[in-house]
Amino acid sequence: MSDQPSGAKPKRFPLTLDAVTDKATRSRATVAPRFNSTQTAVKNVAVRAPVLVKSSPPSVVNTTTEKPIANVVRTVKRDENMTLVSEAIRKAMVKRVQQQGVQDPLVLAAMEAVPRHYFLEPGLASQAYIDASLPIGYHQTISQPYIVARMIEILREQTTGKLNRVLEIGTGCGYQAAVLAHVAKDVYSIERIKPLHELARNNLRQLRIPNLRLHYGDGMLGFPQVAPFDGIILAAAGLEVPQALLDQMAVGGRLIAPIGEKNQVLKLVLRTGVFEWKTETLETCHFVPLKAGTLG
Repeated sequence: MSDQPSGAKPKRFPLTLDAVTDKATRSRATVAPRFNSTQTAVKNVAVRAPVLVKSSPPSVVNTTTEKPIANVVRTVKRDENMTLVSEAIRKAMVKRVQQQGVQDPLVLAAMEAVPRHYFLEPGLASQAYIDASLPIGYHQTISQPYIVARMIEILREQTTGKLNRVLEIGTGCGYQAAVLAHVAKDVYSIERIKPLHELARNNLRQLRIPNLRLHYGDGMLGFPQVAPFDGIILAAAGLEVPQALLDQMAVGGRLIAPIGEKNQVLKLVLRTGVFEWKTETLETCHFVPLKAGTLG
């Protein structure tokens, strides 16, 4: 929820594409190397856990604000009396994520601020803060909290402040996009399954996040109208990173993606020059498959 000047016209919801992007599409010649259902608990926690820190034509929907979402949550009535989705339970989830190795304070704060149970069916709300992925329909899942936090932390590594522009491939129910909106100035998220795009829009509407824009389309094509991106994050696994996404990275930008079929690993891609990319293999993971095209 954002403050508006007195007399200002209210934000229209959804926004048109022209409200958030230039009409011209940037094109870049590139020469790139090729690299490219439910997640399970990561098995390498024991070796990674550190000491705890104290302390289509696009359809775009404008949905972190400088105020923490925790302030917004109190204005929403959904499930507010359910003890299993309380603020204390959410803090316990964040503590587990921290014990598993995520140490970025901005990421941890974002995980604590976003109410994960808002993005699940009421029958699954009591499981919202366990460290597991959960079904959201259409053979898709909401990612486990650890993997959401870990991937965003990797995206932010060596970043002193907020990322400027981030692209998410695979909106799903909208949870990861909401967390990303706390750590980036502008977030664009693409979903190829129309009912899930609509679900995410409805889930996010009540949080009124002004720096998050949803796009229904083929994620493998990226979003060239608003490229380049400082960060790109994929929530589905392919055998390689699509060339279009490599092209849309800013020089110095980072891309994090699960790669593989049965045996998947997280890979970090750094764009080190106009025609240069560097890759790094990180840890094991398990995601739904990355697919091309759209489903209405």
